[in-house]
Amino acid sequence: MNVITKTVQLPDGRTISIETGKVAKQADGAVVLRMNNTVLLAAVTAAKEAVPGTDFMPVTVDYREKYYATGRFPGGFTKREGKATDEEILISRLVDRALRPLFPSDFHCEVFVQIWLLSSDGKDQPDALAGFAASAAMACSTIPFEHTISECRVARVNGEYVIDPTFDQMKDADLDIMVGCTKDNLMMVEGEMSEVSEHDLVEALKAAQKAIVPMCELQDELAKELGTDVKREYNDEINDEDLRKQIHDELYQPAYDTIHKTLPKQERNDAFDQTLADFLEKYDAAHTDLSEEDLEEKHAEAGRYWNDVLRDAMRRCVLDEGLRMDGRKTDEVRPIWCEVSPLPMPHGSAIFQRGETMSLATVTLGTKLDEKMIDGVVSQGYQRFLLHYNFPPFSTGEAKSQRGPGRREIGHGHLAWRALKGQIPADYPYTVRVVSDILESNGSSSMASVCGGTLALMDAGVPIKKPVAGIAMGLIKNPGEDKYAILSDILGDEDHLGDMDFKTTGTKDGLTATQMDIKCDGLSFDIIEKALMQAKAGREHIMGEMMKTISEPREELKPQVPRIEAFDIPKEFIGAVIGPGGKIIQQMQEETGATITIDEADGVGHVQVSAPNKESIDIAIAKIRGIVALPEVGEVYDGVVKSIMPYGCFVEILPGKEGLLHISEIAWKRLETVEEAGIKEGDHIQVKLLEIDSKTGKYKLSHRVLLEKPEGYQERPRRPRRENGERRPRRENGEQGAQQHGERRLRRYENHDNGQEQHRDFSDQLDHNNDVD
Repeated sequence: MNVITKTVQLPDGRTISIETGKVAKQADGAVVLRMNNTVLLAAVTAAKEAVPGTDFMPVTVDYREKYYATGRFPGGFTKREGKATDEEILISRLVDRALRPLFPSDFHCEVFVQIWLLSSDGKDQPDALAGFAASAAMACSTIPFEHTISECRVARVNGEYVIDPTFDQMKDADLDIMVGCTKDNLMMVEGEMSEVSEHDLVEALKAAQKAIVPMCELQDELAKELGTDVKREYNDEINDEDLRKQIHDELYQPAYDTIHKTLPKQERNDAFDQTLADFLEKYDAAHTDLSEEDLEEKHAEAGRYWNDVLRDAMRRCVLDEGLRMDGRKTDEVRPIWCEVSPLPMPHGSAIFQRGETMSLATVTLGTKLDEKMIDGVVSQGYQRFLLHYNFPPFSTGEAKSQRGPGRREIGHGHLAWRALKGQIPADYPYTVRVVSDILESNGSSSMASVCGGTLALMDAGVPIKKPVAGIAMGLIKNPGEDKYAILSDILGDEDHLGDMDFKTTGTKDGLTATQMDIKCDGLSFDIIEKALMQAKAGREHIMGEMMKTISEPREELKPQVPRIEAFDIPKEFIGAVIGPGGKIIQQMQEETGATITIDEADGVGHVQVSAPNKESIDIAIAKIRGIVALPEVGEVYDGVVKSIMPYGCFVEILPGKEGLLHISEIAWKRLETVEEAGIKEGDHIQVKLLEIDSKTGKYKLSHRVLLEKPEGYQERPRRPRRENGERRPRRENGEQGAQQHGERRLRRYENHDNGQEQHRDFSDQLDHNNDVD
């Protein structure tokens, strides 16, 4: 084995090593990346030839986390890893977006990048290392690749920018972004912030690029040492330069004129399609000598050349005239229309439309039982704020069936989730789910989801801290030209034909999330900062339009929303509320119709009680508070008689807390039986707590002290105590009396249903009450 190892050091002294030549040697390129106890394997393979007719870059990035990496078993019946989780898909997308633009534009062989997490101690975050590992594997192969890249996470912790922070450090971070770039250029940014300024984001990007440069240099050195810096030859495109020139000469002006008409999306696309169709019809008529198969190849080539013409025409319109496809200025936002409560039954709903993009956002409020459980390899827990994004084919006029959510939908939903989640109060008792269904789409549908989600949350009465708006920015910059244009609120075609898709979301006080993809070769930090400031102005305009519809959360929840009350109880009472096998809590839920959940955290029990009506909640809360309440000596309670004994009765003064009401404490007169006082099981009786035994914790109750003492009543004198405090034994007729007394005690013991425990209660009372016998 020819094992080669390279290392690079992070600013805080931690070391990342890249090793190749030991494992996965049959892949085109493979490396093992290690930082402390975190180990990843990245392997890349590429097909030898492109599939005929392919005119795009078919690269697939697949990031997976093995459960054995943390010494855990997978969940589920099969006990093995299944399909990719949302978190794995999101990490795959982060790597894909940085790698994809760096393949040659005419290289169309299928490329597969697989990254496995093999080991993790839960301290270092593996997602920050996946892009580095993938690019290093590419560097170890001869697959055509223009530049090495790396990715890192930047967090701001206590005012300092930290590269690849640990999980513990992230608890104090107010900025969390993932950055992918080459030695010279930014390629990808995604992350969330706690209302930071645009300047702070730019500084974080600069810190990331500074840390990534040595990672890229390490890969370049590795490729030279392996001899893989010379990439393999390929010929995946057959080009007819005469046809390319003919299409440019004949169709550039019609394309330019169509853009000048500023038509709606579908009409503009129809006009473009008709222009190409007319050209192909004339071309076929002029080339009758070509076979049908040859004509199909020419039509495929013509489609590529036509796309280049559209790109050039759109870019020249913007750069030379400041004219966009829909007639707007470069910093102008499309017309906005909003509506709240368009649907009667969802807990909150809104429609947000910007130009030809429309989002129907809905909010559902649930209990703790509706939380999403996260059971990943390195992350476990629960999510109480969810956001799902759906992109049906009809939103773009496509005629095809809809499948489950794809990677794009998961990614767009995650960006909107990041934008809004920080505005949900930490102590809000509801689990919140936002769904954004895209009804129309022509660019920036994820940002429409943020705006629509904000409106729907306020319509539902969720007390969000501040409203959030989002905007997508574009860039037109031709290589070799100093002139460029930053576009606000880009269209779908401007995203496809332009050089940047830069999404930012934020409140009036700062940024909450961002996502940026770069397609051009160079992008200075001056351009990024200018784009951020132009985006800020656009967000402020959008926010103003949103606030005309609804400016603050509704004060009242809608009638169909389940009511929830939340409060805390001492940790030691959690078991008492739940009961053995959940008996107590289940009984309370049956009796009240409420749903009760208890969660232990921070040393206390967090209780949630939900029900369709307030009455059920109040009853359930009263029962819980009764269980956790501590009886106080001297307090009067409305008790319930639970059982009757010859020597008294047991009365429940609080849920689960019973005390003895001795027969001598029922009335001022002497009673032979409890029944003589008219007391029976299930009766309510007022009692006062006289004493709590310091040793046993038993409660001594009295009812007679709440009654007026009869005139002339005198207590019988108590037997004197010995010097040690014990009562002197009573003697009745000498030894015979003592024997009779013992026999009575034995008979009562045998008749007690509760056996020895009740006997002790009775014996204690014999010692303290001289009128029992």
